[in-house]
Amino acid sequence: MLFNSLQFLLFFTAVTLTYYSLPKGNGRWSLLLIASCYFYAVFQPTYIFILFLTIVIDYIAGIWLEKTPIGPRRKWLLIISLLSNVGILAFFKYLGFFTENIAGLFRLVDQPHLAEQVTSLANRLFLKVIAVFGQSGIAGFKDNMNILPIGLSFHTFQAMSYTIEVYRGNQKAERHFGIYALYVMFYPQLVAGPIERPQNVLHQFHAHFAYDFENIKAGLMRMAFGFFKKCVIADRLAVVVGQAYGDPAAHNGLSLLVATFFFTFQIYCDFSGYSDIAIGAARVMGFNLMENFRAPYMAWSITEFWRRWHISLSTWFRDYLYIPLGGNRKGEARRNVNQILVFLASGLWHGANWTYVIWGGLHGVYQVAAGLRDKWLGEGKGGRRDGRTNVASVNSTGHVWRIGNVLITFVLVMLTWVFFRATSVRSALLILKKIGTLSLFDPIKSPLNTTEMWFSLALIGLLLVKEWRYLVIPTHSTPRFFALFGVIAFLTYLFGVFTSNQFIYFQF
Repeated sequence: MLFNSLQFLLFFTAVTLTYYSLPKGNGRWSLLLIASCYFYAVFQPTYIFILFLTIVIDYIAGIWLEKTPIGPRRKWLLIISLLSNVGILAFFKYLGFFTENIAGLFRLVDQPHLAEQVTSLANRLFLKVIAVFGQSGIAGFKDNMNILPIGLSFHTFQAMSYTIEVYRGNQKAERHFGIYALYVMFYPQLVAGPIERPQNVLHQFHAHFAYDFENIKAGLMRMAFGFFKKCVIADRLAVVVGQAYGDPAAHNGLSLLVATFFFTFQIYCDFSGYSDIAIGAARVMGFNLMENFRAPYMAWSITEFWRRWHISLSTWFRDYLYIPLGGNRKGEARRNVNQILVFLASGLWHGANWTYVIWGGLHGVYQVAAGLRDKWLGEGKGGRRDGRTNVASVNSTGHVWRIGNVLITFVLVMLTWVFFRATSVRSALLILKKIGTLSLFDPIKSPLNTTEMWFSLALIGLLLVKEWRYLVIPTHSTPRFFALFGVIAFLTYLFGVFTSNQFIYFQF
């Protein structure tokens, strides 16, 4: 069920009203679990069984982990649980990707018969498994992305965080199966996060939240601006981006630069808009979900950008991959390797395509380069060597230096989005080549007229001003809340692009 649909608004209203009408007891978690199952079943009913399988595995694993003393057996229980989750994710998301690359290697060494055998074996395996879920008509593994269970990467990582935290002793195993299932399936953040830790939300599902008008106001305002970002800004910019990236050979460098600039804000408004709606919908019912974005395009360094962008994922990789790999505790060279590995893994998490891997790798290179720069500034310029050299420089030289760093960071991030959005590596390189040789006198090819293009730029400006002034719109004053909520809702209805565009991160 798409957030940006009338169906969701009716669903949200009905669930929330029923939620608050239920007395204290077991009814609320049951309602939310049933509602979450229905929410997900609207996309594809049979894929609920995949979620149910992972829920059962991790629920049992959590209890066993807690009962098992520290030692090899406990570690093996965790490994089995994690491999089960990663195995399901790998099969549905990466079977086609790895099969095509392995077959390509065999063709490269002049072994076409082996390439055909690998492809045939993967195809048969894929079709047999998919047939279990009622999808036997799929043509084969090349259509893997077309039938990928929606949001699989998100709820897989959330389930993995539970077993890891139980293993580490930071979370007690949840004995209530329904509550644990709700932790994985809670409908506001089921499909695209935030990826929650069990310490933050599991105890909330046991609580009974009384009706609180302050929560209602804060949640509805958050949802309203999330809808505005998605429907008015992201989906409007998508019109320009889709045409340019759909056929980059037919567009000049300036048109592709404009499209890349627009995509930079499209993906942000699309994804952060989803997060706003998810956090707001949960807040209306009394639940607090973690923040997922904090004005990332105002970051003055790449490191700072990743403290502000998709926070739930970046902290997941930090805590469950970067630190276990050694983090920055084993010397500079090991730290640099760990950073590259983490960002390559992050790229692959986003999609089964080399464009995503390159996108992640570029951010890894950025991180390593930033560390080398900070080391040079610390040793050669008498600065600090505690990782805060950049911030100190900003504070000492004033706003001009900070603005310059923000612009440089923005440009670096924008260039990496080319690989994220392009359909292939070849297409991305073509786009970058055309942007690198553009002429400012080229006409801009766009499906929007001049007025609509300027309006789109004005919307981006409004977004930046809002985030610079207020990350969260205040709602303490009830009259101000009703006025602002009404204005945002009216503007969304008036200027929104209502074509049922799926959220970009649903594919992950």
